Amino acid sequence: MFHLTNKTAVVTGSGRKGGIGESIAAKLASEGCRVVLSDLGVPSGAQFDETHIGTTEEMQEIQEQLQKSGAQVTSFPCDVRNEDSVKNLMAHAVKTFGSLDILVNNAGVGYLMEAFPEFSEQSWDAVLDVNLKGSFLCSKHAVNQMILQGTGGSIVNIASQAAKSGFPFAAAYTASKHGLLGLTRSNAVELGKYKIRVNAVCPNHITTGLGHWQNQFFSAKLGLDYQTYLQGIKDKNPLGRTGLVTDIAAAVAFLVSDQAAYITGEAMNVSGGEEYH
Repeated sequence: MFHLTNKTAVVTGSGRKGGIGESIAAKLASEGCRVVLSDLGVPSGAQFDETHIGTTEEMQEIQEQLQKSGAQVTSFPCDVRNEDSVKNLMAHAVKTFGSLDILVNNAGVGYLMEAFPEFSEQSWDAVLDVNLKGSFLCSKHAVNQMILQGTGGSIVNIASQAAKSGFPFAAAYTASKHGLLGLTRSNAVELGKYKIRVNAVCPNHITTGLGHWQNQFFSAKLGLDYQTYLQGIKDKNPLGRTGLVTDIAAAVAFLVSDQAAYITGEAMNVSGGEEYH
């Protein structure tokens, strides 16, 4: 439907089964896109342990599964906080598939949450380094390649409902996602002359592995059992359900396609009507 044949996409944070990144990669591949999966690959200290990252082994399993459906897919570990690592990721995409046309900045940290008076500098830095600095570095080096190619391109930043509304215990996360919209809008204005479009998608709650952790965290803070908390999320949503990873993937596929050729600088809510500004 979106006709992405012969396009090459890098999707960061796509190394966890059942995650948003995996779903985006699968959707783009189903539309004919050549896809580069990427995630941290190996644990990196207590804040980036195996519980919260996509391992190299898990990425390879996702790659193999997509290849069974006929997709052109490769995987490459990358620490988006490190500029050399990011350069190597983009170079791998070009070396493997010959171009770089689409970047989806999906890598993010949404599990370091603390009460603001006790919020640690270490946690703040970890969240901002991945969610905002990582998107900056990946965008910078993808854009350099897109400009070199001279055929334009598309970047989609996976933001959040927290890019537009505030949430307790999530000062760093909320600040990083608000900042990501600023990066989106600034880049859209500056890069339009190169025919590079830059947009953001703002999901609300989705019960991925990360979403499950968030459900446990917030239900405990509110003194609710897990199912009661989850039902409350559904009850306040106009469509009466939580989001699905496929909802986000469909929005991304639209935004990177020619059907969205006149759309840039937007922050699209994909929230069942819960977030509408």
